[in-house]
Amino acid sequence: MSVTLTVVGLGSGDPDQLTIGILNKMRGASALYLRTKEHPAVQVLDEFEVAFESFDTVYETKESFPEVYEEITSQLMATAAKAADGSEIVYAVPGHPMVAEAAVQLLKERCPAQGIELNILGGESFLDEAFVRLGFDPIEGFQLLDAGTLDASWLQPQLHTLIGQVYDTFTASDVKLCLMERYPDDYEVYVGHALGVEGEEAVHKVPLYELDRVEGYGNLSLVYIPRSEDEALKRRSFDRLHEIVDILRSPEGCPWDREQTHQSIRKNLIEETYEVIETIDEDDPEHMKEELGDLLLQILLHAQMEEEVGTFNVYDVIQGLNDKLIFRHPHVFGDNQANDAEEALQNWEQMKAEEKRLKGTTAAYPSVLDGVPRDLPALMKSYKLQKKAAKVGFNWDSIEGVFDKLDEEVAELKEAVREGHAVEAQLLELGDVLFVAVNAARFMGVDPEEALSATNRKFVDRFQYIEQKLREQGRRPEESSVDEMETYWQEAKKLLGRA
Repeated sequence: MSVTLTVVGLGSGDPDQLTIGILNKMRGASALYLRTKEHPAVQVLDEFEVAFESFDTVYETKESFPEVYEEITSQLMATAAKAADGSEIVYAVPGHPMVAEAAVQLLKERCPAQGIELNILGGESFLDEAFVRLGFDPIEGFQLLDAGTLDASWLQPQLHTLIGQVYDTFTASDVKLCLMERYPDDYEVYVGHALGVEGEEAVHKVPLYELDRVEGYGNLSLVYIPRSEDEALKRRSFDRLHEIVDILRSPEGCPWDREQTHQSIRKNLIEETYEVIETIDEDDPEHMKEELGDLLLQILLHAQMEEEVGTFNVYDVIQGLNDKLIFRHPHVFGDNQANDAEEALQNWEQMKAEEKRLKGTTAAYPSVLDGVPRDLPALMKSYKLQKKAAKVGFNWDSIEGVFDKLDEEVAELKEAVREGHAVEAQLLELGDVLFVAVNAARFMGVDPEEALSATNRKFVDRFQYIEQKLREQGRRPEESSVDEMETYWQEAKKLLGRA
């Protein structure tokens, strides 16, 4: 003999849908518990004078639904553990026990370990009534989502979508905001209350922006979004982007796209990257949105080329990135701690080194300078090389040492130019000056790329001011003198307010 815990479904709402078998099971239970007594079928229990307890008070004492389900599970397990041999504890839930019932899933996991026999008896699900009352066939493609855990990434407009557990107006508002990430504000959706319950059923067809203005939300409420083949909705998905790039590279696609190789569009990747950087510098979000799309296209094209020969696809790229981000952030996804950005960066570098060790890519005699990309722009590469060398102590004690070195290198450059040294020698001396200037930037905590970019922008503004002043006189810069342009340059410095 042992204790049995039986979970039964009260059906979608209409008391007439309660099966005789389930009613008899509840009437004969050693103890009957209801997830909630706020269900139309409970009136049948009252008519037959069946005693029960509900877990409605648990909803009032817990702050989240996961905590509610955990508490219900714990209480049921404790009751079953104390019951006499041969007892049958019955737990009744709205709808079907296997549809949107988290506590039932917890019971399935835990009962076997406690020696408690678990039985589950179905009841009519709210899905049955939804298919009939809302008039759609799930075979066309269907997804069921929980309002409490809804995420826009799960939404697939090409599928009929039901969202359950829309208990109140606040939940409806959260659902609305989530749906608006994929659907237009005026997209027509349906709100269903108490589907199939005589005298209580209500179905409202409303534009999405009015979803939280519908009255009557409760335990038997849901939201339905009809499937759509609207191309505009598909275009908000990554899968559609992948599909379009695949089509462009296909035999039926674009002749130009088909001919491209990694090498032929290599420069495009660089150019698009710099165009994104320009929008960042200009603080132009609208233009940035466009340029980020152009950069993303380059990534998709390179991934598509590899997919065509079977090495990898863009989803492998995404998985690799996800794995890397999780592995290199142990202070977020693991047990490590990082109290500031510097500690977070140290964690990143440590995990990066561990990653290389695990992959077996660490050289027998690794260089401190390993890991700096060969083709980085020279200024940026210089900065990274110096940072790596400084980490092992190859560094000046203070910026004064850098200034002394800069004076020395400038003097050597002057000498090379004045004495007419070979062009190659002059080039190297100029490189030394730039290299030390980058070191000064590092000591100052300034990114040399940003510093030079700021000066470039300053130069453009001032020179365009000179062009404007000359244009007002019907002249061009080549028709002016250096002294005149210098005068306007000084004006620009004052007017534009930059050092």
